[in-house]
Amino acid sequence: MDNNAYNEPVYLISAVAEILNIHPQTLRQYEREGLIKPSRTNGKIRLYSQKDIDHIKYVLTLTRELGINLAGVDLILQLNDKISALEEEVESYKGKLKDVNKFGIVPNSKALVIKKSSYDIVIFEE
Repeated sequence: MDNNAYNEPVYLISAVAEILNIHPQTLRQYEREGLIKPSRTNGKIRLYSQKDIDHIKYVLTLTRELGINLAGVDLILQLNDKISALEEEVESYKGKLKDVNKFGIVPNSKALVIKKSSYDIVIFEE
């Protein structure tokens, strides 16, 4: 799927509500709770992308199928964001480890130790 098309906000709230078989007020509530962030036109009309719709499906799965309340959903979404950020950081450090090995600073090293305030991050290359 074209990534630009996936992220392009093109669906009106009524269309998204129909697609997901929910009331538009549910979408407004999710926005008030900070669970979704639709784009807005200059006239303040909400527009949703396919990515937004998939995100809303995830929220609906958490609430409907797993019985998690909106506060719990918010916490899960925040933790997912933190996990993604940490995974990106680990990938960055893995790249640094490869650079260290490539330039022969520490030949054939399998670990990179990075001092971060009061703790160390150790990245092992497999």
